[in-house]
This record gives sequence, structure tokens and C-alpha cells, in this order.
Amino acid sequence: MAFEIERKFLVLGDAWKMVAGESAYIRQAYLSSHDKASIRVRIRDNLKATLTVKSRGPSLRRHEFEYVIPVLDAEVMLALRCGAIIEKHRATVLDNGHTWEIDTFLGENAGLIIAEIELRSEDQSFSRPPWIGPEVTGQASYYNSALTARPFGRWTREDRLVADLEP
Repeated sequence: MAFEIERKFLVLGDAWKMVAGESAYIRQAYLSSHDKASIRVRIRDNLKATLTVKSRGPSLRRHEFEYVIPVLDAEVMLALRCGAIIEKHRATVLDNGHTWEIDTFLGENAGLIIAEIELRSEDQSFSRPPWIGPEVTGQASYYNSALTARPFGRWTREDRLVADLEP
């Protein structure tokens, strides 16, 4: 059974760009997103597509099932989405034996940059590079599925402050 243990952080500045490796352009949308699970379709560099089902819950550990699908099928599925399409550039940064994925959002979510790290266990330790800012793991407003309904570009200054202070 597939699990994902992921933590999310805001990114400070652009020093990470100097150590970034490969990057990709991603378009993704949600076909369903509710309390128990979300179903996402993603197209990477217009060459590869996946359909992903992720469980939700209070734990860092979530079920994740990902399947490769034809790009043409994914394009059709994008039209079946709930909410907007998320567009972003994803870069990979290797740091102290860990891989960070840095998402620079585009379109209505421009200005938002989030770093994600996948861990082997919920209590696994890791060092934070200097460009890692506040943790936003568990803050629903920063999750891609939430950004389809309420893009970052529409947040007020107060929304951003409250979101940054959420537990």
C-alpha cells in the first residue's frame, strides 16, 4: 500500500535557485476534493500524465495512489475539473540527503512559492536550508486543492497573515 509523508514550507527569497536541479512545468486539476480524499489529474511538461488519489486526515501519513495515464486522456479530464487549473514550475533541490520540491505558482496563484519534502517517517529529522520559511503543513489554504477554489492572488494581506499563523 502506498503512503506519502510530506511537509510543506513557504520559501524565503530566491537563493534556492542557485542550487536547483531539474525543473518541470506542471498543470493539474482536481476531479474531486472532499473530506476523505482528493482525485487529481496532472500533466508534466505536456509529455507525461498521472491520475492520483490521496487520502486526507489529521496525520502527516496519507494514502497515495498514482497511475500513469495517456496525456490526451488527461487533457480531457482537465475539462471535468472542480475549480481552476493549477499551473506551476517545479524545481528539485538536493540538500543534506533530502530532496526538496520547490513549486513556483503561476497565474492566479503567482507570488506563492512552496517547498515540499517527503519523509520516510512522521518523526524523521531533517535540516532546513536557509531559504525555508514558516511551515504550512496542515494549513488547508496552502494546499493545491484549496488554491483551485481560492487562489493566492485573491488573498488579502489579512488572509495571508492569518494563514501564516494557523496551527
